[in-house]
Amino acid sequence: MNDQIHHSSEPTTPAAPARGPLAGYLDHARIGPLSRPAAAALADATGLAARVDPADLDRLFALSDAALTSAARLLDARPHEIALAPSTSNGLFTVAAALRGPGTVLVPRDEFPANLYPWLRFAGRGGPAVRLVDPAGQRHITPDLLRRHLTPDVTALTVSAVDSLTGHLAPLAALKEVLGPGRLLIVDAIQGLGAVPLEADAADILVSGGQKWLRAGWGAALLLIRDRCAERLAPGLGGWAGVAEPFAPRHPAPPLPGAAAHLATNPDFPAAAAIGAAIDDLFDQGGPAAVGTRIRATLADLLDRARRAGADVLLDGLGPHERAGIGTFRLPGHDPATVHRTLEAAGLITTRRDEWIRLSPHTSTPGAAADLLAEVLHSFTRPASHSTPHSESQSQSQEPICPTN
Repeated sequence: MNDQIHHSSEPTTPAAPARGPLAGYLDHARIGPLSRPAAAALADATGLAARVDPADLDRLFALSDAALTSAARLLDARPHEIALAPSTSNGLFTVAAALRGPGTVLVPRDEFPANLYPWLRFAGRGGPAVRLVDPAGQRHITPDLLRRHLTPDVTALTVSAVDSLTGHLAPLAALKEVLGPGRLLIVDAIQGLGAVPLEADAADILVSGGQKWLRAGWGAALLLIRDRCAERLAPGLGGWAGVAEPFAPRHPAPPLPGAAAHLATNPDFPAAAAIGAAIDDLFDQGGPAAVGTRIRATLADLLDRARRAGADVLLDGLGPHERAGIGTFRLPGHDPATVHRTLEAAGLITTRRDEWIRLSPHTSTPGAAADLLAEVLHSFTRPASHSTPHSESQSQSQEPICPTN
């Protein structure tokens, strides 16, 4: 794919070197800073888009096709089973518009809102009814809990591959086994894709943007609709880009085969180039298994330092392969807003959700981040006469790391 980017008739102007995220950046579950390959692909594709040479336009279309090929490898799918949506939310709305009633879609009550509103919006507009499933305080749905909620009217379960607060990795294969072939498993994979291996083959439908763990930026998301369920979805949002003859004398024209039938218009081609480069870079680093091992090891070190400082870890009983790249803690007896602000002042970038502080490192996170986290947290629990977290470690944390991963 990258070869196609660089075969333009004129050299593109090199982008200014990126500083990259700080060494203490622990917020990839919110925003993953662009990786160097994704940034380069984005800049080169934007350069092609700045010209009007038909050959350059052909290259832009080729970049989209190359991204689909890379995504198919990542998701164990065929390229025609994948289309590029503008975002995760857009992709989920596309699926909600395509899945017609009657029937009921199950949604865990604590799902991230992006995986709730599409179903609510279409429930009264020809889509299936929505039933919220209370995970009984666990924040995630288990196969046993799913089995208890399977009534004859249930046609689908929609679930996040990774819970955005706890980091729990959903057992997709086990959930699909309970659902069986007659019910759809719809997966919002944005908090897992690029962070850890996913049981993607269990998903009938999967949607994931690239701006978090893939570090590809905004504008392109993967929309996977497997052949085994394609006939059950109408092209609800499919527009002129989703039909076989967009310039036919009469419409509607027959839809394109595969996931492309659900496209409203052409994708953002520079964003397509970026997400394709990000996926290729993931494989260059050893693939999801190798990257996931490094991310999990870094997260385990961070959480261990937090525990030793007296912190409570949310869902601390999760096994090493039940948690993805997210870990969340609180410091009992201390105001979470103050803890969060102190971490940020020391150069540790995290997300606060009410009383909980979320950590989400990547392969680029250095060991110094764990040292600094321990120092800051211990400053809340040790006697006041000791030094506060404004020491040499703080100044070291401000050194940027190169966004090579």
